Amino acid sequence: MNIYIPSSSILVSPTHHSASSNPQPNMTLHHHHGLFFVALAILYFFTISFPTISARSFPTPSISHMHKHKSWEGFHNFTNSRPGQTHKDLSTVKNYFHRFGYIPNAPPTNFTDVFDETLVYAIQTYQKNYHLNVTGELDNNTVKHMTHPRCGVPDIIHTKMRNSTTVHFHMGSLYSFFEGYPRWPEGTNQLTYAFLPENQLHDDYKSAIASAFNQWTPVVKIAFEETSSYEMANIKVAFFQGYHGDDSPFDGPMGELAHSFAPTDGRFHLDADEYWMASGDVTTSPVERAMDLETVAVHEIGHLLGLGHSSDQNAIMYPLISSRVKKVDLTSDDIEGIRELYGIN
Repeated sequence: MNIYIPSSSILVSPTHHSASSNPQPNMTLHHHHGLFFVALAILYFFTISFPTISARSFPTPSISHMHKHKSWEGFHNFTNSRPGQTHKDLSTVKNYFHRFGYIPNAPPTNFTDVFDETLVYAIQTYQKNYHLNVTGELDNNTVKHMTHPRCGVPDIIHTKMRNSTTVHFHMGSLYSFFEGYPRWPEGTNQLTYAFLPENQLHDDYKSAIASAFNQWTPVVKIAFEETSSYEMANIKVAFFQGYHGDDSPFDGPMGELAHSFAPTDGRFHLDADEYWMASGDVTTSPVERAMDLETVAVHEIGHLLGLGHSSDQNAIMYPLISSRVKKVDLTSDDIEGIRELYGIN
């Protein structure tokens, strides 16, 4: 995977013609000079208009329609669907709820396109968890909520998934923990982390993730130190595309952004197909689907430490995040959760 820094300017090349193809060379010369100065003016405008950023993405992020997740956007087709109805591809909604824990067991064959009781219960549970109006139907607010980019760690898990890692879900609480309350051993005061060498990350990427680790150090009393040994590190940070060997494949831009594993597994994976911004002001990015790397990393590090998702939308551990958003400061919900897990007063 190649990491690059997109230019904040636009290069305009004037069109050239041979002298033999143009009977008025003087007019052509003046025309080309005019184009040249126009190009310089455009170059200057964009140079002063957009801050230099460090970002990584492929395919090319400039295509406007790429800022939406193609599969999840299709959920809008089912808005206001009701129990008992059948809709083509409604099974994709069931797959979504199964993926994030709201339908515990998949059928032996594929999900059907029938709006059945299983789907009603899944929608109701989802709506309760996210403090939405509980209708059991795919109303506009629920569908809009479902199409947000999010963390790939499930909200609720009733069966063993993700390599036997499960989440203990508290319907009445805001923060949550993985089942069994896994945490790093008592007395741990330092953890090492390393980046997958094949990613060849720019220093800005490493700095953004280092800043994310530093958000947690004061409250959990664990220092995080980068090491060059990926295999020996406690925490392994890597960017992947699609299937990458952990039964949780990434799905392309603006769907599942990242996922990480409960202690003491240490794997921290990010979707290489996202448009990641590691520096600069993501809130003013000209790229609609720009995602702030530090923001997502702070959330995933919470999982690495043992926190599940929170239903407090202000919390770092809230699983949904929009593009062009910076959100890196721990809230009282995050702090109370990690202190409870680690027994810190």
